[in-house]
Amino acid sequence: MPSLTEEIADALALDVIRAAQELGDDELIAEIANIIGASSTTTQEAFMTAVRVRLSEQRARRTLAERLSKGPAGGARRGAGGRQLPDLPEDSAH
Repeated sequence: MPSLTEEIADALALDVIRAAQELGDDELIAEIANIIGASSTTTQEAFMTAVRVRLSEQRARRTLAERLSKGPAGGARRGAGGRQLPDLPEDSAH
């Protein structure tokens, strides 16, 4: 179960990321982190961790969507070493 600090930091990270993207201001995240750090380094660390996790998830999901939109390479799903992967049931993707 996340701590109160982690819950607050994650909620704030989500809001700040959205605001930074809406405003086109990449410096907003660092500015907010500095403000938090002035009074609580623990909260600042939790905030920055949440920011990194959420931004990396966005990048991963964007990459996944791009790859899926291109369709299977060579018509079959391939794993390491070029092995064909079995088809997955539809509900296992969740």
